[in-house]
Amino acid sequence: MIGPVVLATLFQYALSAYTDPHCMGGRDGIVHLFEWKWNDIAAECERFLGPYGYCAVQTSPANENKIVTDPNRPWWERYQPVSYKIQTRSGSEDEFRNMVQKCNSAGVRIYVDVVINHMTGAGGRGQGTGGSSYDADNLQFPGVPFGPTDFNDGSNCHSGDLNIHNYNNPEEVRNCRLVGLLDLQMGKDYVRGKVADFLNHLIDLGVAGFRVDAAKHMWPGDLVGLFNKVKDLPSGGRPFVYQEVIDQGGEPIKAEEYFATGRITNFKFGLQLANVFRRQNAMKFLSNWGTGWGMWASDSVVNFIDNHDNQRGHGGGGGVLTHWEPKPYKMATAFMLAHPYGMPRVMSSYEYNRANNYEGPPHNGDMSTASVQISGMSCTNGWSCEHRWRQIYNMVGFRNMVSGTALNNWWSGADYQIAFSRGNKGFIALNLEGFDINQNLQTGLPAGRYCDVISGDIENDRCTGKTVEVHNDGTAHINVCSNCDDPVLAIHVGAKIGSPPRRF
Repeated sequence: MIGPVVLATLFQYALSAYTDPHCMGGRDGIVHLFEWKWNDIAAECERFLGPYGYCAVQTSPANENKIVTDPNRPWWERYQPVSYKIQTRSGSEDEFRNMVQKCNSAGVRIYVDVVINHMTGAGGRGQGTGGSSYDADNLQFPGVPFGPTDFNDGSNCHSGDLNIHNYNNPEEVRNCRLVGLLDLQMGKDYVRGKVADFLNHLIDLGVAGFRVDAAKHMWPGDLVGLFNKVKDLPSGGRPFVYQEVIDQGGEPIKAEEYFATGRITNFKFGLQLANVFRRQNAMKFLSNWGTGWGMWASDSVVNFIDNHDNQRGHGGGGGVLTHWEPKPYKMATAFMLAHPYGMPRVMSSYEYNRANNYEGPPHNGDMSTASVQISGMSCTNGWSCEHRWRQIYNMVGFRNMVSGTALNNWWSGADYQIAFSRGNKGFIALNLEGFDINQNLQTGLPAGRYCDVISGDIENDRCTGKTVEVHNDGTAHINVCSNCDDPVLAIHVGAKIGSPPRRF
């Protein structure tokens, strides 16, 4: 008989087995390189993400998808699988393998966005990006293969037209078609086996984890059954899993139902911070940010300001901050990266016509994805590259430097002025009031001169931006102007003048 202590241990293992992100070398933070090609990701890992301390890249879906020509190659075609062959606009399997190897060598993990709830939309025939045929009229996907009995039908979806209409009915949400997409019967062992084969192949190629698209639309028990078929990583441990479960509190399906198979994507996070940094809810109330705001445990969430869906008004709705509002967006991202709650994910977008938010990535004349081009520290050729904004990448370095420390020395000077330290490793102040922060504050840091990593860098033991003098008692005179483009100041022990440089 299994005793209560053993049962509790097994239960804790089930809750935590998929939550380790397997970051290398003290790193933290994911960047979603949305729609990037595999060769461009490989180059970015080596030239930027590795040196600047990012833990991991979330890629766009790697498997073969339907080619959508009306409208012209929209971003969402990647979310209509045809097979699990690794061949998309991002590149071939050989290019994918090369990317993973180069990124791992640079200290950067790869997490793949996996689309396993469904195949293409209902209706139509054609070929996918890897040349596999499909017949969505007759539910035939020979590239897997899947046939009619591998999909949910009228025997378990009772909505009439097989589509989801009522999000207050969990059976309908999980057994019927999400926006007309052919819903796989994940409760069937054959289906789980085919999906597990795909995930295991990705692990064999060196992938460390998965973002599970539309997890809310699959039964939690079916996901347990699926991941029981997925192998450990070669380096040991379960793959890192974070699941798209949109839970903003108004529906019967709850995020915590999915903790047995990993973390969940925290959709409350960005919406609440948007209210704060648009001055619709006082910044001073962030003193108990995280579980105090009705969110889940820190090791159960992946947090983000925006993602590829909700920056376009989809997948949980609009209202989030995006790169189109750079000042509050950078401030909110700095707060996310400075605060100890959860694992952060930074969005890296491309420019698009906001009136046509289906628009796919920058492309060549034949609709193939255009290469990312770099000019200095910025991207060109239609790529936004928020992860290369100094105010963001330097805060990734801040987060890595303060890892393992608690939030201390909280200060709020007004509704929209706050500051806090992270142990004795870092300090940040943010100002959205109509007047400057001009205060002597406790930073928690050792005495010395520090470079503000928001306004500049430390180069050759000098600050290219502001310098902050910390006194022997840990206090410093902090000035954060109210009318600056970046009304934030951040210092940490890795940017202290006279200390050895710290790179990853």
